[in-house]
Amino acid sequence: MYAIDALQIGYGRRVLSTLDQVTVEPGEFICLLGRNGQGKSTLLRTLAGFIPAISGEVRLDDRPVRAWPAAERARKVAVVLTDRPQVGALRVRELVEMGRQPYTGWTGALSDEDRAISTEALEQVEGDHLRDRFVDSLSDGERQRVMIARALAQRPQVMLLDEITAFLDLPSRVTITATLRRIAHETGVSIILSSHDLELSLNAADRIWLLPGGGRFIDGAPEDVALSGAIGDAFNQANLVFSLQSGRFEKRGEARGAVFIDAVDTTAFWLQRAVERMGFAASNDAEGADLVIGHSAQGYSLEGETYPSVQRLSRAMGCKTAREA
Repeated sequence: MYAIDALQIGYGRRVLSTLDQVTVEPGEFICLLGRNGQGKSTLLRTLAGFIPAISGEVRLDDRPVRAWPAAERARKVAVVLTDRPQVGALRVRELVEMGRQPYTGWTGALSDEDRAISTEALEQVEGDHLRDRFVDSLSDGERQRVMIARALAQRPQVMLLDEITAFLDLPSRVTITATLRRIAHETGVSIILSSHDLELSLNAADRIWLLPGGGRFIDGAPEDVALSGAIGDAFNQANLVFSLQSGRFEKRGEARGAVFIDAVDTTAFWLQRAVERMGFAASNDAEGADLVIGHSAQGYSLEGETYPSVQRLSRAMGCKTAREA
C-alpha cells in the first residue's frame, strides 16, 4: 500500500508537516486531525498524487504515486471531497456508475460486471434504496453516502476523504464514520478520513494521524496519541482544555466551588455535567464540599430546597457562588 519516507508537504518553500517511515496497511481506518491550516487537505492531495511533495516520497505499491498514469492511479486511489457535486438531473445509480470510468475508458460503455459492481457499492453503504432517486433530491447525509459508493465502485485499494462530514448533523456524522470503519474492515480498503470531529475520531479510528503544527506529524493508536499529551498541545486554548479523564474538551478556569453529588449511575453522570457547566468542580468528599446536591424521587435537593428538574436546579445555582452559600 502506501509507504511514506521523509515526506515534506506544503506549498512553495512553506513546509507544513514532515512524515517519515510511515506505512498504511490494508483495511486500516485512519482519522487525520489538526487545526485549520496545518495541512490536512494538502496531505491528502499529496497522497492522491494531485500535487507534488516539497521533498521525500510517497510510494504506492512500491512505485512513486505520481509515476502512476492517471487512469491506473484512479483504480488504486479514490478521493471524496467536501464539495457538493453539480450533477444536475443524474439519478443515484448513474452517479455511482461514474466510478467505473477508470475501467470503461473514454467510451463510458458499462458492462454487466460494471453495473453489478456499482450495485454492490451502493449496498455496502446501505444506500440501495436510493438508486432511482435524483441526486439533487438527497439530504446531505444521503449525498455523502452516495459519493462514498461512487468511490467504492472504483474498487480502490485506498480511499482518501477530505472532511466529508463537516456539514452533517451529529447522527449523520456518527453513521458515516461507522460505515467507513466497517467498510475498511470488511473489504480491506485502507481509508483515511480528515475530520474536525475529534471525539468521534478517537472513538472510531484504528490510527490517528495528528498534524499539531510546527511541521510535526504524530501517528499512533487513539489512546497512545491522547496519553502522549499531543491532542492537548494541538487543540488546547486559553478557556478550553482536552481532558484525559473524560476524553472531551472542558472549560478551563478557576472553579466557583466544589460540589458533592449524592446520586448514582446515569443521574450522577448528568448532574456532574450540569455542575461543571455552571463552573463548579465535582468533589468526592461531602465533608469538604461547598455544596451537596441530592437526588430522590421528588427531584434534586440543594440546601433544603427541592427542585423538580436540572434546569430549575441550575437556575438556583447560577444565582450564587458556592462559597457565598
